[in-house]
Amino acid sequence: MKRLLQIIALIVKYERKAFLLGLLLTVTVLAMGVALLGLSGWFITASAAAGMAGLGILFNVFAPSAMVRFLALGRTAARYGERLLTHDATLRALSDLRIRLLEGLLTRPHRELEKLRANAFLNRVTADIDALDGALLRLVLPAFAGWVVITLTGALLWWLVHPSIGLVVGLGYLLLPTLVFLIGQRIARRPSRQVEAALMASRTRLIDLIAGRDDLTMYGQLQAVAAHVQGAFERHSRTTRKLDRIQRRTGLGLDLIGAALTASALGLGARLVQAGEISAAQAAIGVFAALALAETVAPVRRALAEIGGMVMAARRVLPSVAAEAPEERSVHVSEGAVLEMSGVGYRRGGSAAALFAPVNLTVAPGETVALAGPSGSGKSTLLLLAAGALAPAEGAVRWGGRPVAELSQDNRAHSIALVPQRHALIAGTVAENLRLAAPAAGDATLWEALESVCLAETLRARGGLDLRLGFRGVGLSGGEARRLVLARALLRRPQLLLLDEPTEGLDDATARAVMAGIRAALPEAAILMAAHRAAELSCAGTCLQVAPEKTAHRPDAASVMRNLIRIKYGS
Repeated sequence: MKRLLQIIALIVKYERKAFLLGLLLTVTVLAMGVALLGLSGWFITASAAAGMAGLGILFNVFAPSAMVRFLALGRTAARYGERLLTHDATLRALSDLRIRLLEGLLTRPHRELEKLRANAFLNRVTADIDALDGALLRLVLPAFAGWVVITLTGALLWWLVHPSIGLVVGLGYLLLPTLVFLIGQRIARRPSRQVEAALMASRTRLIDLIAGRDDLTMYGQLQAVAAHVQGAFERHSRTTRKLDRIQRRTGLGLDLIGAALTASALGLGARLVQAGEISAAQAAIGVFAALALAETVAPVRRALAEIGGMVMAARRVLPSVAAEAPEERSVHVSEGAVLEMSGVGYRRGGSAAALFAPVNLTVAPGETVALAGPSGSGKSTLLLLAAGALAPAEGAVRWGGRPVAELSQDNRAHSIALVPQRHALIAGTVAENLRLAAPAAGDATLWEALESVCLAETLRARGGLDLRLGFRGVGLSGGEARRLVLARALLRRPQLLLLDEPTEGLDDATARAVMAGIRAALPEAAILMAAHRAAELSCAGTCLQVAPEKTAHRPDAASVMRNLIRIKYGS
C-alpha cells in the first residue's frame, strides 16, 4: 500500500492544479446531491404540513422550487466538468508516467534490459499503467470528496436539525463504510492479486503463442499451447467470479449501512418531533440527507475489486519511475575522434574473477580492429563497454579523449552505433525499419544503404522499400535481417561503428562484399568488431585476441588467419 501511495503522489504531482480543481468539483457534485435530496424532502414535508394546517396559501413555494432546479442543473453541470477535468488530467498524468517508466527502464543496467522479455515489458507499460488510472478516479478522489461531504453534512445537520442526528449520520457514514472497506480490502486482497496474476499470465501466454505460432505449428504443439492459454483465461474467469462475490457482499453491507443510518435518522427525527424539539420538515432533512449520503460511499464497492491490481502494479512500476536518471555532461565529440581502451577489465555481477585480461587498444578514424576469441571470452562485453552501455571494473574507455560515461545519451547516439548479435526489427515496411535511424532520409538514401550491404537486389524483387515485415522482422531470413540492421546503422553515419559478428548467416562471398560495402559507406569511421570468420578478420588491420586473465596476447592479423586456416583445414 505504501508504494501505491507513492505512485499516487507522483501522479498528482504531474497535474496538481487539475486534480485539486477536480476534487473541488467532486465535492460540489456530492454536496449538491445531498442538498438536493435534503431540500426536496424538506420542501415536500413542509408543503404538506402547511396544507394540512390550512396555511398553504401563505407558504412560499417559489424559492424552494427554484433552489431545487438550481441544484439539479448545477449538479449535472458540475458532474460533467468533474468527469471531463479529472479524466483528462488522469490521461495526461498517465502519459507522463509512461514516459517516466520508459526513461527509468533506460537507466537500468544493460544486462537487466537484455533479460527483459517483450511480453513482460508490454504488460508493464500498458496493463500496469492502466491499472493505476483507477487509483485516483475510483479510490483517492471519491474517498477524499466523500469524507469532506460527510463531515460537512454532519455539521449542517447538527446546526439545522439536531446534534444527535448530525452525530449519528456523520459518524456513521465516516466510520462504518471505512471499516467495511478495510475489512473487505483484506478479504479481497488475495483474490484481487490472483485476478491480476491470471490476467498477466493470459496475456503473456497469448503473446508467446502469437510470436511462436510458426514453430509451434511445425512441431505440432500449437493446439497444446492454445489449450494452455485457454486454461489461463479460464483461471482468470474463476478468480474474477470469486472477486465479484466479495464485491456484491460488500455492496450489500454498504446498502445495509445506508438503510440502517437512514432508519436511525428517521427514528430519532420522529422522537424529536414528538418531543417538540424539531419540526417534521427538519426531521425530513435528516432522513433524506442520510439517504443521499449513500452515493458518497458507493465507490468503495468497485475499489475493492481493483485495489489488489493497483498495489501489484505500483510495486512493479515504482522502482522504474522513481529512478533518477544519471547526470550526464553534454560534451561534444569532435571529428577525428579516437576510441581508446586502457587496462580495461570487467567482472560479471560483482564477481571477483575478471572476465578477460586487461585490454589495451586504440581505434582511429578509418581503422578497423577485430576482437577474436572463443565464444564467451568477452568480445560482446568489450563492444558494450565501448558503447558506454557497461562501466568497466578497472581501466578507462575514452572516446574523443573523454570518458564515454561523460558523454550525454544524445552525443553517444549521434556518434556511436552498435549492431549487436540480436537484431531488432519492428512489424512494418522495410522503409519504416530503416527510418528509425534516419527519419528524414529519402528513398534514394535508403537504397544506397541497402546497396552497401548487398540487400538492394533481394528487396527489389520482393516489393522494395514497401515490403511489409512481420513481428521481429518475420519475412526475412536471418542473414537478410542482419543486413537490414547493418543498413540502418549506416544511415546513422556514426563516427564509431561497433559490430558483433556482422556477417553471421552469410556465405563467404556475400560476407566479404558486405564488409567492403560497410567500409566504403563509412570511409572515415572507426570500426571495432567482434569477429570469428575469415571474411571479417581479413578486413581488419589489427586483431586483438581476447582471452582469460594471464593468457591474453595480441597477435597480428596474419597469425590469427593462420590459426583459423589450421583449425578449419587441419594443416
